[in-house]
Amino acid sequence: MSYKFVVQKAWVLLAFLLCACDKSIEISSATDNVQVLPYQFIMPKLDRQRTVRLYLPPSYYQSDKRYSVVYMHDGQNLFDNKTADSTEWGVDELLNEIAAKQGLELIVVGIDNGGEQRMNELSPWENKRFGVPQGEQYMDFLVEVVKPYIDSNFRTKSDRLHTAIMGSSMGGLISHYGLHAYPEVFSKAGIFSPDYWYSEDVFSFTQSQKMPLDSRLYVMYSDKEGDGMIADTHRMQRQLRQQGHPRNNMEFKRALHNEHHEQLWRTEFSEAIQWLFQQQPSF
Repeated sequence: MSYKFVVQKAWVLLAFLLCACDKSIEISSATDNVQVLPYQFIMPKLDRQRTVRLYLPPSYYQSDKRYSVVYMHDGQNLFDNKTADSTEWGVDELLNEIAAKQGLELIVVGIDNGGEQRMNELSPWENKRFGVPQGEQYMDFLVEVVKPYIDSNFRTKSDRLHTAIMGSSMGGLISHYGLHAYPEVFSKAGIFSPDYWYSEDVFSFTQSQKMPLDSRLYVMYSDKEGDGMIADTHRMQRQLRQQGHPRNNMEFKRALHNEHHEQLWRTEFSEAIQWLFQQQPSF
């Protein structure tokens, strides 16, 4: 089934969803740059609903510019300590700093995780301990429902060269999958502390579903995240090199002295986002 046909189907669902809702935008208490869309998005293939959060760059309401977009997982952890499981990434503050110092402005769409369903939703591959995978359905929701809504209601650069996916831990795993499974949608991925251990299938999938040569991925992990995670990340790096993906379009960074935690991902976010968007792909 083609991407265009799937999106057309999604518009029918969106029309039903949006007509039943108040379209006004509610401003989050976290920051003036962050909006919490005031209705739940339906996840049609999972029979669930989900909150979506939106960061708009400082110049958004003072210009008519269009902006690149980053789709991120675990949305409740990105912007506000009040909603975070542990502590927030501080994505809004970090992007405001980058905008002021570097002139790089982006839209960020944060999709909340499913709580008890998080592990299943963020992997397309089975793990016997955690049960049935739901990552394909989750990514279909992101691509078929969330992205068309964002592109139609906000000034985005909707093409693949200006669209990224990003997340940590299981969010890193599903971002790796998204970059490979939807090459017509995403050209960039920020993959933090990826749970490549979750399924051996990630390696065979990466071999069979090669991404375009201009795809850029920034993979970050810490020296305190365990030997298994470090070994699996090194294995993925070697595999991508052997498959011939250009080294200039891959960055694997081993961070020092930080554990598997939001504080690590906050510390590394700015460098990753600038590498993904301020360098042109080469191959």
